[in-house]
Amino acid sequence: MPYVNIKITREGASREQKARLIKNVTQLLVDELGKNPATTIVVIDEVETDNWGIAGETITVRRKAGK
Repeated sequence: MPYVNIKITREGASREQKARLIKNVTQLLVDELGKNPATTIVVIDEVETDNWGIAGETITVRRKAGK
């Protein structure tokens, strides 16, 4: 039973985009690894940019600085 966790920043991914991610990641596991789609779990976690950091800075700060 594959479990895939996708983490993205909460910056406007639409319901349709997230649905496509779930569908396409599931299909990738079917195609590449022969996994059963009925037992494949895909979870998308949306993280506030204040709660995600790179190189010691939050994404919020990095976006404002144009990084």
